Amino acid sequence: MSPPVVLLLCLLSLLAFVSFGFCLLGLFVRAPRVFPPRWPGAGRLEKTSGCCRYGCTARDATPVEDDFAPMPYYAHSLDGRPETDWHGLAPHLRGTARRAAENAAKFGAADYGHVAGLLHDVGKYAGAFQDRLKGGARVDHSSAGAQLCTHAYGRLRGMIPAYAIAGHHAGLADWISATAPDSGLDRRLTKAVAPYGAHGDEITLPDSLPAPPAAVAQGAGNGPAFALALFTRMIFSCLVDADFLDTEAFYDRAEGRPPRDRAFPAIADLHDALEVHLAALTAGTRASTPDSAVNDRRAAIQDAARAAAGDRPGLFSLTVPTGGGKTLASLLFALAHARCHGLDRVIVAIPYTSIIEQTAATFRAALGGFGDAIVEHHSAFTESRNDGAEARRKLNKAMENWDAPIVVTSNVQLFESLFADRPSRCRKLHNLARSVIILDEAQMLPLPLLRPCLAAISELSRAYGASVVLCTATQPALTADSGFQKAALTAVREIAPDPPRLYRDFKRVTVQQAGRLDDDALAERLVRARQVLCIVNTRAHARDLAMRLVQDHDGNRDRDHDGDQDESRDGADGDRDGVFHLSASMCAAHRSEKLAAIKARLASRAPCRLISTSLIEAGVDVDFPQVYRAVAGLDSIAQAAGRCNREGRRPAGDSPVHVFTPAGVNPPPLLQRQADAGRRVLERHGDDPLSLTAIGDYFREIYWLETVGAEDGLDTRRILGPDSFALRDNRLDFNFATVARAFRMIDSDQRPVLIPYDDRARALIAALADGSEKIGPLARRLQRYTVQVPPAAFDALKRAGVIATVDEHRLGDQFWALGADSFANLYSPRYGLDWRDPTYRAAERQIF
Repeated sequence: MSPPVVLLLCLLSLLAFVSFGFCLLGLFVRAPRVFPPRWPGAGRLEKTSGCCRYGCTARDATPVEDDFAPMPYYAHSLDGRPETDWHGLAPHLRGTARRAAENAAKFGAADYGHVAGLLHDVGKYAGAFQDRLKGGARVDHSSAGAQLCTHAYGRLRGMIPAYAIAGHHAGLADWISATAPDSGLDRRLTKAVAPYGAHGDEITLPDSLPAPPAAVAQGAGNGPAFALALFTRMIFSCLVDADFLDTEAFYDRAEGRPPRDRAFPAIADLHDALEVHLAALTAGTRASTPDSAVNDRRAAIQDAARAAAGDRPGLFSLTVPTGGGKTLASLLFALAHARCHGLDRVIVAIPYTSIIEQTAATFRAALGGFGDAIVEHHSAFTESRNDGAEARRKLNKAMENWDAPIVVTSNVQLFESLFADRPSRCRKLHNLARSVIILDEAQMLPLPLLRPCLAAISELSRAYGASVVLCTATQPALTADSGFQKAALTAVREIAPDPPRLYRDFKRVTVQQAGRLDDDALAERLVRARQVLCIVNTRAHARDLAMRLVQDHDGNRDRDHDGDQDESRDGADGDRDGVFHLSASMCAAHRSEKLAAIKARLASRAPCRLISTSLIEAGVDVDFPQVYRAVAGLDSIAQAAGRCNREGRRPAGDSPVHVFTPAGVNPPPLLQRQADAGRRVLERHGDDPLSLTAIGDYFREIYWLETVGAEDGLDTRRILGPDSFALRDNRLDFNFATVARAFRMIDSDQRPVLIPYDDRARALIAALADGSEKIGPLARRLQRYTVQVPPAAFDALKRAGVIATVDEHRLGDQFWALGADSFANLYSPRYGLDWRDPTYRAAERQIF
C-alpha cells in the first residue's frame, strides 16, 4: 500500500473517531430531553411511548443551547415595554397558587387550590404561547395543565382541579359537550398540545393530592355527585379569583397604579357600631312613645337575635312580621354570630334589585362611619360576547369578588352564581365559605328551581362552614317537620321569640275580597281614594293602569272625596296630580327619587296614589291606609299587607287589603296556580287568612301541587338529575355548561341598558367611555342607572339605533347605553323606559 493511501486511510479513521466522540457528547448533553421533566411523580410518564402528549419528551424542539442558558418564560406582556418588564411565568404560577390555596383553606382544600394555581398556566411554557405574547397566533394554553393534573393525580382526584384549569378562561365545561364537542373536558384531556417541558425546571408539584374534605365526600342528602360538583366549582372560584388578583397586581405595579386597597373594618367593629346605633334608636323611640308595645316587641326580637348568635353555625330562620324590625334584627344576629364564631362576612340576598340600595342605605345609616364596608352587587352586566382579550381582562377586573365584610346582593346573583360556569360569575363563590348568608324574603325562591336552591343552601351550611338565615314574615314550609318532602332542610333553628304571638301582636290589617274588577272600575275606586297603593303583576299592567288613573284624575281634578281641593297643579308627574308609578322599567336612582316623594306625601297626608308591580312588596318601607292587590299567592298578599298600616297607627278594621281579580288580564300559569291555591286557603282560613297556620297550609299545598305527576315542579330543569352531575366509570361526569344555561331564575335573558338619567349618570357613562377610571368602581356606581330589558325589546332598541355599546373595542358588548338624544323620547319621568315601537317614536321625534 502506497504512503499516500495509508495517509488517507489514517485521516478517514481520525475523522470517524472524532464524529463518534461528538455523537456521544451529544447524547449526554441532550439526555435530559428524552426523560420526563423533573417533578415528583413524573415516573408515571415513562409508561408512554413515542411523543408524550403532555409535551415532555425529546420531540420538544427547544434548541440545544437552552440547556446552558434557559430562556425566560412569561405569563403576560406589556405593550411597548422590554421583555424584562413582562410578568414572569413562574412567579405568576407561584403567586396564583399561593392565593388559591389561601382561598381554598377556608373549607379545608388548600392542596387543591395550590395544585390548580401551579398548573393553570403551565401550557404557557410552550414556545407557541411565548410567540403569542409577541403577536403570534392564539394558542390553547389551559388544556396542558388539565392533562398534567389528571396524569399526576388520577382520573378522580385529578379531574377536580382539571375542570377548573381547563375552564379558567373559557368557563367550566361539560364532560362531553353536545353543542361544541371540542370544548368538552373529555376532548381537552386527550387533544394534542404544544410541548411545554420547561416547566419542570421552574415549578415543583406535590407528590400526591389528598381526598376531598370528608364533609364533601360524604355528600349527605344531596348525594356525592352534587357535593363534588359544587366542590369543583368552589376550587374553580378559588383559582379564577387568585388568577385575576395576581394578574391585576402585576399590571398595577407595571403601570404605576396604587395596589388594590381592600382594607376593611373588622366584624367586631361593625357589630359594636350597630349596637351603638340600636341603643340610640331604642332610647329615642322610648322617649317619644314610652308605652309603645311595638317598641317592646322589637326590643325582644333584638334580644333574641343576640341570644341566638352563640349557637353553632348552621341553618336558622327568623320569622318576624312586617314592622317588627326584621332588617336590623337580621343584621344584628349576623354580625354577632360572625363575631362569636370567627366568620368572615355577611351576605344579604334580596329577591328584588330595586330594594338593594334601600337595604344598603339602612345598613350604612346603622353602621355610622363604616359605610364603606358595604358592597352592593345587583347589576346583570354580563361577560362580553366579543372575544377580545383586552375586553375580557378589563371585565374580569370589574367583577366583584365579594371580599367586603357586608355584601348586599340579589337572589339572582347569589343562586345563578352557585350554578354558573363563567369565571366572572363564579369568582366570588369561595367567599361564601365561612360567611353568614341572609336570605331575605326566603319565600320568594322560585318554585321551578326550589330543590336545587335548597340543595345549595344545605351544602354551604354542611360542608363550607356557612350559616344561612331564612328571613321572612311568611316562612315557607321547607323543613321536614313542616311537611316538606323533597330536599327538606333539617335542623333549622328559629331565632325569633314565639312567632305566632309576634304575628298576633303585629296584626294590623283586614283582608277583603273585592272580586273581579276591570281597569275602569279599579281606576274609579283608586282615584276616589286620597292615599292608596295598588299592586299588579306585570310592568305593562302597571303602566296602563297608571295612565288610566292620570286621565281619570284630569277629568275629575276639582273633585276630592274628602272635599279638599289642595292638589297642586304645579310641578310634574305625581307632584302635580298625586299619581305615582313604580316598576322595573325605571332605573334605581329614579325609583329612589319617587319613593322619597311618595313618603313625603304620605307623611304630610297629601293625595298619593301609587301603582306598582310586586317589587314594592319586599322590604320597601311605605305605609298606606289601604291597599289593592291583584290576585296572587298568599305570600304575596301578605307582603302587600305589610305596606298597609305599617306603623300600627290605625285599627286593623280601618286598614283594608282588597284582593281583586283583574278582568282581561291573564296571569302566567305558575302565578295562576299560586293564586288558585291562595284562594282555597283564604276560604279555609277566612277569619285570619294571613296567620302563620294559613301561610303554612298555603306553602304545603303549593309544594304538593308542584310535585304531583311525573315531572318535578320544584326542579323543572332537572338540575339535580343524573344527566347533570354523576359519577360514572371512574370519572366525574359533570355538565357544568349545560346546568348553567338551564339554571335561570328569570326565564328571559334580560340585558341591562344604561340610562343617562341625570348629570351623575352621564358623567359615569362618559368616564366608562374614555377609560379615565377603573371599570370595577364605575360598574358598581352605574348599577343605579340600569334597566333590565327583555331580549325582544333589547333587539328592538338596537334595530332602532337608540342604544349603543360603550367603547366596544375596549369593553366588548358588555355595556349598552341609551343615547342622550333618545332619552327624552323613550324615558318617561313618570313611567321609565318605554321600548314599545322605539323606531316609530324615534322617527317621530326627528319630525318635530
